Amino acid sequence: MEIMKSSGGTAKDRLDRVDPYGFVRSDDFDYDSYEELMSDYLAVLTRRAIKWSKLLKGKGRVQKNVKLKRYVRKGIPNEHRTLIWMEASGAQNQLEKNPGYYQSLLGAQHDVKLMESIRTDLNRTFPDNIHFRKSSSPGLLRALYNVLLAYGHHNPTVGYCQGMNFIAGYLLIITKDEEKSFWLMDALIGRILPDYYSPAMLGLKTDQEVLGELVRTKIPEVWQIMRDHSVMWTLVVSRWFICLYIDVLPVETVLRIWDCLFYEGSKILFRVALTLIHHNQAVITKAQSLPDVCQAFKQITYGPFVDQCHAFMQKIFTEPGSLSMATLTKLRMTCRSRIIAEDSRL
Repeated sequence: MEIMKSSGGTAKDRLDRVDPYGFVRSDDFDYDSYEELMSDYLAVLTRRAIKWSKLLKGKGRVQKNVKLKRYVRKGIPNEHRTLIWMEASGAQNQLEKNPGYYQSLLGAQHDVKLMESIRTDLNRTFPDNIHFRKSSSPGLLRALYNVLLAYGHHNPTVGYCQGMNFIAGYLLIITKDEEKSFWLMDALIGRILPDYYSPAMLGLKTDQEVLGELVRTKIPEVWQIMRDHSVMWTLVVSRWFICLYIDVLPVETVLRIWDCLFYEGSKILFRVALTLIHHNQAVITKAQSLPDVCQAFKQITYGPFVDQCHAFMQKIFTEPGSLSMATLTKLRMTCRSRIIAEDSRL
């Protein structure tokens, strides 16, 4: 294993520095707190794994229902993640309806500009992950390039947009399968988050404004602080939305969010954002300036509250209160119209 060749420390020390997903832990990583946290969480994972095995009974297909939704909210064991993500998002259906399509995209004539855009970002993807290093064998860089290239040809309106490399990278870490990662990208970008990654990014801009409207009604003190200091929502939450919380929250927490995102759709992104803001409103409302607000929004994505992913995921379904798709749809229509009107005046 590549990490065994690094200098300093025992073999066990060096292995401990890499998490189960290949990310190298920082020098100030708190191993004692982590072990304490994981001792509790492993018991939860063991219980969930037994329940999932009974539910699936070795089957390769599942039907969406109330029980499955409840199971997904409580976390999908890693060994079942690919199956459930593929099924819940409709990606499995698309893969089966289009046999050989992924390979045909890779075999087609490639757009030189697209290839260059992808290559530029390739080595910036997870520099702290051993699977995305040039020296890693087999590594995931080639697979990442293939998935992004195929997707760029599949959806030329989007092509390639910064942020997509991190999403494809996470998908590959979990699925370890190019074709499945491609179809999951299609589910996310084409259906779950439409217009997030299109050139105008209208879907992304709209949802940031929608979050602002939700904060105005649910957490008015924070909305007032944002207004007092003229802080635009895009300044503090665009990375949350465009990277789907990758590199914002801890890996285990991000994967639990994605479990629900693939099953329940984009409203999960709002539930997470509202929970972070609501739970930390005292921190945010202390801000005395625009830089203070930005610093507060960074600060609230660290610490025990987000590290304890199981408790955090329970909070996202209670702390923000009710959040129906009807409410989101109405707010999206209003915010979208406003953005289009403002853009037309520029």
